[in-house]
Amino acid sequence: QVQLVESGGGLVQPGGSLTLSCAGSGFSFGAYNMRWYRQSRDRAREWIGTIDDSGQTAVYRDSVKGRFTISRDNAKNTLYLHMNNLMPEDTDIYYCNIDHRLYEHHWGRGTQVTVSS
Repeated sequence: QVQLVESGGGLVQPGGSLTLSCAGSGFSFGAYNMRWYRQSRDRAREWIGTIDDSGQTAVYRDSVKGRFTISRDNAKNTLYLHMNNLMPEDTDIYYCNIDHRLYEHHWGRGTQVTVSS
């Protein structure tokens, strides 16, 4: 079955960096665009960015442009989110998602990122 397992979250100080990973299984990972989202208890899930199936092109929401970078390793079936210059408002649970209508309802447990001094 389709599985998405996020990892790499933790506590980081403002201005710090963190890299999240998402391991995908049960589907042809390299055939699909992939997305990152984030969510906290008091707001709806928010799209962060999307990377194409080859890893050549990524698009981002304005608030993370220049700070976050999405990459992927199709040989390892793994998606990454590299986050720099983190701010307290980046505190959230982060999720990966498959950008296709057949699979977009699959979600992992997410990984918690907390930005605090």
